[in-house]
Amino acid sequence: MSKIDGKRVVLSLVCVVLGFMIAFSYNLTKDNQGVREDKAWNQEYELRQQLIEQEKQNREFQKELLQKQDTVSKIEKDLAQERQLFFNLAKDTEKYRMFLGKVKVRGTGLQVTLEDGTNMDPKANVNDYLVHEQHVFKVVNELYISGAEAVAINGQRLNRDSYIICNGPVITVDGYQHPAPFIISAIGNPDVLGASLDLPGGIKEQLVDDNIIFTMEKKKNIIFDPVIGG
Repeated sequence: MSKIDGKRVVLSLVCVVLGFMIAFSYNLTKDNQGVREDKAWNQEYELRQQLIEQEKQNREFQKELLQKQDTVSKIEKDLAQERQLFFNLAKDTEKYRMFLGKVKVRGTGLQVTLEDGTNMDPKANVNDYLVHEQHVFKVVNELYISGAEAVAINGQRLNRDSYIICNGPVITVDGYQHPAPFIISAIGNPDVLGASLDLPGGIKEQLVDDNIIFTMEKKKNIIFDPVIGG
């Protein structure tokens, strides 16, 4: 064999080995790339599943949050109703205490004065010109009906158990005697109270027809102390 043929054989062998190495490297690279692609796809699939699961949990949390918010809203509404109820109860209690004479009250109001008649006919009965308990009752009742918050006679405050008895020229209020003139004071809207007494055919006209001197005056500041022992 010549030297040239020997070189050709060696070169051919080198080419074969080199081709084999290139083919092996290509296949190995291809296999590794396939493995990487599979691994990336698996990771992407796993991440997608986790994202779907997380979105599902978020929807559940949102649903639970809405339910909690609805519950809180109902509780707040109930508390608001309870607060309003307690406020109304406290307001009513204060009003009842005021009517019972248990608390001091101050406000605008009306003052009505009833005096015995003076233009008496010499032949008439003197009792027909005196202020009697029914006259006082009419004024007091009309004042309460018209919205008076508190009423007093000659400075003596009335309460739920008050009584008025006529004894000649004086009247007795809860055991205390008061001579004429009888000053009836009431806390409330003076315009409303005055209008109710001054209606045509009303209390004022009735008392004037009974020979009673009737006067009334609006007051800006009337003060009643609590009833002692009331």
